[in-house]
Formats: sequence, structure tokens, C-alpha cells
Amino acid sequence: MHHDTDLINIVAVGLGLAFIFGALANKLRLSPLVGYLVAGICVGPFTPGFVADQALANQLAELGVMLLMFGVGLHFSLKDLMAVKAIAIPGAIGQILVATLLGWGVASLMGWPVIHGIVFGFSLATASTVVLLRAMEERRLLETLRGKIAVGWLIVEDLACVLALVMMPVLAGVFGPDAARENHSIGSVLADIGWTFVQLGLFVAVMLVVGRRVIPWILERIAGTGSRELFTLAVLAIALGVAFGSAMLFGVSFALGAFFAGMLLNESELSHKAATDSLPLRDAFAVLFFVSVGMLFNPMIIIEHPWQVLATVLIIMFGKSAAAFFIVRAFGHPTSTALTISASLAQIGEFAFIIAGLGVALQILPPTGQSLVLAGALVSIMLNPLVFGLLDRWQARQLALQPAEPEPEEADGPSRDLHDHAIVIGYGRVGSELAQVLRDKGVPVLVIDDNKEHVESAHAAGIAAIRGSAAADRVLAEAHPERAKIAVLAIPQPLEAGEALAKLRAINPGLTLLARAHSDAEVRHLLEHGADGTVMAERELAYSLAEMIMATPPYRTMGQQHSIPVV
Repeated sequence: MHHDTDLINIVAVGLGLAFIFGALANKLRLSPLVGYLVAGICVGPFTPGFVADQALANQLAELGVMLLMFGVGLHFSLKDLMAVKAIAIPGAIGQILVATLLGWGVASLMGWPVIHGIVFGFSLATASTVVLLRAMEERRLLETLRGKIAVGWLIVEDLACVLALVMMPVLAGVFGPDAARENHSIGSVLADIGWTFVQLGLFVAVMLVVGRRVIPWILERIAGTGSRELFTLAVLAIALGVAFGSAMLFGVSFALGAFFAGMLLNESELSHKAATDSLPLRDAFAVLFFVSVGMLFNPMIIIEHPWQVLATVLIIMFGKSAAAFFIVRAFGHPTSTALTISASLAQIGEFAFIIAGLGVALQILPPTGQSLVLAGALVSIMLNPLVFGLLDRWQARQLALQPAEPEPEEADGPSRDLHDHAIVIGYGRVGSELAQVLRDKGVPVLVIDDNKEHVESAHAAGIAAIRGSAAADRVLAEAHPERAKIAVLAIPQPLEAGEALAKLRAINPGLTLLARAHSDAEVRHLLEHGADGTVMAERELAYSLAEMIMATPPYRTMGQQHSIPVV
């Protein structure tokens, strides 16, 4: 048996249990985050059996935080925020203040210092991006006004958390346990805050002046080499390198540095490729982050502090949701919009764990507070689908009583009311070319793609497009396959394509289905799931090149004797 395998143990056991419990949570129609947190509880010090190394878990969690924040920056959209700024900015700020005050009130009843109560309350104020987007995508709400308000609201919350990551070390220096040893005047506190913002300003200036030019330039040169592994390595090196450099040179957090690296990459034309190539590693470390967070949770808190756990859950699911409801209604939006925003925010997730973890590390939040935050997250994430289910039933009853929508909810782009059309699933390099060729030949085309930029590109080209996964029932329903003539799956993911093929075949047995493949195994998989024909890109490329070769003078006579097979 090899020694010093603590890192291997936590990665192997942590990811293994996260997979098992994540799959189980998904089967129960819960967020996989619940499964990841439960996996962490199982390998934590508060449950019997295998106990992972907490110090290593914390370092892996830090990597997870950096890559999570890099992903947040990579998908940060100022345009989305500006579209709904009139309600999202004041609404999110008001809801954060209400949640923070409620959390401070509960902390005061427990006898905690004021700073502990503020950090605790702020931890409960921000919703999980993963949970919110999943709920919105399932209900086809992302492109509606309600969805845009919810996403804009979430962007403001994320920005507030980024600011909190900057200010918490300053607050710890003034109000933390070591503050009593030093004399703090108003001037010294303002000086500390001023110096923090000077460092932040220097960091932002360097990133905007240097990073905006250097980072895209590096990626373009690496992309030009054609090496996928080098490109992926460059993306990860930039994300982690900027995070590390920002902490060492400017004193800002790793998380903030990674967020800015993602924001700058977001402006590059290669941002989608960067997001796609770095996604597997980001997902793996994000899972380890949630596992490490679960390790900190002591299940006994539910028995030892039941009313505090109940109060925490009530703040998350009712306190801040009620605040959001009344704010949205005060801005003149209908009840259905207000209820959708409230349901979306009735949970907490990633940023809550980051804020609570930093609070404990800086000693401005007790470990009990972190356990309460984790308990509130587990319960609220598990109950969030139930909240949306109740909302769906209420809206169905309201729609039956009043069929007319009180507020326009149509998605942007050309009309989707098509007949005898071709459904093109995937609007990447292959799908976009295919859709344009079909459109030029007079074929009505409707695109399905889960990437926002791709959908916007299709709309700009005058092509109707739906944002979402082709394997989702509601997405396929909007594409009206029962009225279509053909569907082409131009996505390189065979598992998603196979699921979509089976559903399309069930909806319209007469629909012609074609799919893209990259191996013989993928061809078999797609044909077994209903495809009428497949195109293997590498084989087609080889045949095309062979035809070109046989058309050249040295081989032209041979080409007349031997024909190239066509598939």
C-alpha cells in the first residue's frame, strides 16, 4: 500500500460519492448540488467511516472557488443587466438589505456580535446561479421578461458578493477578534478602506489596460497552433495565473482575480471555445468545492439548534422572497412576474458558501453560522422544485381563468410559427453553415442551441432560434417537430443527440432524422436511437479530399477506372 495518498483519497472517494449522490439527486429531480453536499457530509469528520483530509479539501475548495468565479466572469453580461437595470439593481439591493437585516436579527437573538450577524445575514441573501438557471431553463423562461429580470437580479447579487470579497478582510481588521489590540479611529478605518480600493483600482486598471490586450492576443496565437490541449492549458493558466498574481501583487482575493480573468476572456471572440474547453476541469473542481463545503457541515446542528435552522430556512425561502415579491409589484409588474422572481430567489448556493467560508477564516462568523448556512442551503435547494411546482399549478389555474397574458413574454428573434421546416440542432461551426445553406435554398429553418451567443447570432442572421437543450421536452415542443419535415443534429455530443433523436421520433414518426458523428460507435448509437442517417465528419472529409486528389492530372485517368464510394 502506498503512503501519502491523502490527495488521491479525497479526489477518488469525493468524486465517487459525489457522482453516486448527485445521480440520485438528479433522479429525484433535485439539484445535483444536494448530492455533492451530501457526499461531503459522508466523508467529513462529523460522520462515521472514511474521513478526508480537511486541509487538502480546503485547498481543493480554493481551486474550485477560483474556477467557479472564472466561469461567473466568463458568462457575465453587462448587456443583460442593463436591459432590466431599472428593476434589477434597486430590487436586488433592497432584497439583500432585507435578508441581511433578518439574518442579523436572528444572530442578535443568539447573542452574536453585530459583525457576525451582518456576515451571516449577507450569506443568506444571494441565490444559487446553478439552481436558478436550471429552473428557468426547464420552464422556458430565460428569454422572457421574467427570466431576464431574474438573471439581471442575480448579476447584481453576484457583483455585491464580489464587492463583499474585497471588503470582508477590511471589516475583519476593524471588527475581528484582533481589532481590540489596535486603536481604530474613524480616520484609520477610512484609510484602510481607501487603501483597499486603491489596490483594487490598480488591479482593475492593469487588467483593463494590459489584460484586455495581452490575454486575447495570447489565446489567438495559441488557437492558431491548432492544439486543443495547449489552448485548454492556456485558458486554465490565465484563470489561475491572474487569480494568483492578483492576490500576490495587489492583495485582492483569488476569487476576484479569477472573476476578472473570466470577464476579460468574455470580450474575446474565443470566449465560447474557452468556456467549452475549460468546462470539464471547472466542473470537476466545482464538485470538489461542494464536497469540501459539505465536509464542514455538522448534522447535529439540526438537533442542537432546531429553531435557528428553522429561522434560517424561513429567511431564505420566505423573508427575502417576500421582499422580492413586494419590490417587483411596487415597480408595476404583474403578480406572475413577482412570484416567479420570488420562487427563483428562494434558495442559496455557491456564493453563500464562499462568503460563509471566508467569514469563518477571518473569524467574523462562528462555525455554527457556517453550519446554519449549509443547513439552509440544503433545505432550500431541496424544496425549491416544490416551490416552482406550486407556482406552476397556480399559474395554470390563472391562465385557465384569464387566458390573455398580462405582460408580453415572447422571446426575441424571428417568428417560430413555421410549417414544413427543418430543425437544426446546434448552431456552432457546422450547424450555422448548414442553416445558412438551407435558408439560401428557400428551406424554412428553426435552430435549437443552448448557447446564448449562438442564439443571438442566429437571430441576427434572420433565423428563428430557441435557446435550450434539445433533450428537454419543452424545448422540442416549441420547435413543433410535428409540423417539421426534417431534423438535423449538428451537435458533437452523441448522448444528448441520442436522447433528442428518440424524443423526436416519438413525437413525429415520419420525421427524417440526420445526425453528426465522429466514430463508428457514435454512428451505431445514433442509428439505434432513431437516426435515418449519419455523417461521420472525418470520413466525409477523407472522401472529399480523395475526390479532389483523383481529379488532379496525375490521377485523373485512375479516377475514371475506380470510383470513390459515397455514403
